[in-house]
Amino acid sequence: MTAAGRSLARFWPASRARGVHAFAAFGLGAVAVAGYAPFYAFPVTPLALGLLFALWGVAPGAGVAALSGFAFGLGLFGVGVSWIWVSLHVFGGMPAVPAAGATVLFCAVLALFPALVGWLQARVPVSPALRLALLIPGLWVIVEWLRGWLFTGFPWLAVGYSQIPDSPLAGYAPLAGVYGVGFAVAVTAGLLATALLAAARRIPASAVSWFVLAVAGIGLWLAGLGLKQVEFTRPVTERIAVTLLQGNVSQALKWREDQIAATLQQYLELARKASGTLVILPETALPLFYHQIPEDYWTELTSGVVSRGGDLLVGVPERPDPAGPTYYNSVVSRGSAPPQVYRKFHLVPFGEFIPPGFGWVMEVLRIPLSDFSRGDAWQRPLAVAGQRVAVNICYEDAFGEEVIRQLPEATLLVNASNDAWFGDSLALWQHLQMSQARALETGRYMLRATNTGVTAVIDPKGRVVDQAPAHEEAVLEADAQGYGGETPYVRWGNVPALLLALTACAAALAAPLRRERESF
Repeated sequence: MTAAGRSLARFWPASRARGVHAFAAFGLGAVAVAGYAPFYAFPVTPLALGLLFALWGVAPGAGVAALSGFAFGLGLFGVGVSWIWVSLHVFGGMPAVPAAGATVLFCAVLALFPALVGWLQARVPVSPALRLALLIPGLWVIVEWLRGWLFTGFPWLAVGYSQIPDSPLAGYAPLAGVYGVGFAVAVTAGLLATALLAAARRIPASAVSWFVLAVAGIGLWLAGLGLKQVEFTRPVTERIAVTLLQGNVSQALKWREDQIAATLQQYLELARKASGTLVILPETALPLFYHQIPEDYWTELTSGVVSRGGDLLVGVPERPDPAGPTYYNSVVSRGSAPPQVYRKFHLVPFGEFIPPGFGWVMEVLRIPLSDFSRGDAWQRPLAVAGQRVAVNICYEDAFGEEVIRQLPEATLLVNASNDAWFGDSLALWQHLQMSQARALETGRYMLRATNTGVTAVIDPKGRVVDQAPAHEEAVLEADAQGYGGETPYVRWGNVPALLLALTACAAALAAPLRRERESF
């Protein structure tokens, strides 16, 4: 055989291995989406992740491991956040082909994070068992946290969310947040991968090793189940009647001048139907600046809730200086208590602020009010309706480390959102699941008032107790209760999860290297 033939013979098996690994990993990533809302099939995600880790365990090199990690990410995000196309094309006005290209590019950038985990773990010389059970789970959590922070962060579909609220692993949320739950998911996946590879004789195992694997896996899940029974917080107020208004105003009509009067009248009529002491309207429910809304309208809008001694929270853009360039995405309070305001801190790139050098993008996208100013990072809860309410607006509830800034002072959490940008897609339900995680992490009721859905009341265990139908005008009447105290997550934030992840990596690196024939 010629030299060229020998090279081709070597290349073909390697190329085929890369293709098989990438194809399998892509399918696993797509299937993993079933663990998230609205499906809530929580066992699926750790199973899919375990099979990915097993692929890494047999990958013939760091390049193949990185490729399979990238393919897994493409499957996960390509299915899980495909709603980006809806935002860009249907409501942002971007032509279909460029919108599709931008969506694929966005998913590809997100896929670089699991690719990084695959590449890093393959470059570290540790024993197979330590790689799967400690090193990869630690790296996974660190890189997921990095994704939730880098370039203002995009923590969507972090694996911990797949366990909220029903999985036993959700019990770790009040201790270490969604990244702590993610670490438990990754360790589960690592133990599963170890068992699979041992059964396939790709890793030598002994009877003791099988016992250790079983005890570790079952113990991890039983401990999470036990933690779900722990009450970290306690009721500190009487139950309060709440009303959440869902206007279901089409995003295509929301900012049209000829629709402003109709929208104002619609919310006026919805408010008249409310019976709660605390009435909440969605993000930017009133499509005018706060100073442009007549005082007579505010008086009429709040007359019912004031007669009950309560307060109204409403999302409205706010320009403190009517002649100035600065404006905020705000929630204001009106009613029996003095007027107060919360201004959104964590803004969405391109949707709410323009990153430096990207002004040209806004010439393609038709997004009104796309250059908000950022509110203060350390705003205090609003004192309304006998409660201390920690407000967050839309995308902000994806960042647990920011929500806890208003705790333990706050007794209730409120999220005002406008998810009309995402149409009838998975995004609405995935966003709801993030709110469920915030309730579970903090041990507080979360009240979600949205424009098109999902408007819901979530209890301190992360369970949806009342919910309005999506894509319908609705007045959701429910009750909630103020809670006090602090969970470990409220006190320490993401620090415990990151320390666990770093410790796992350090333990794997510090252990003596074992040869393949040694039992793990």
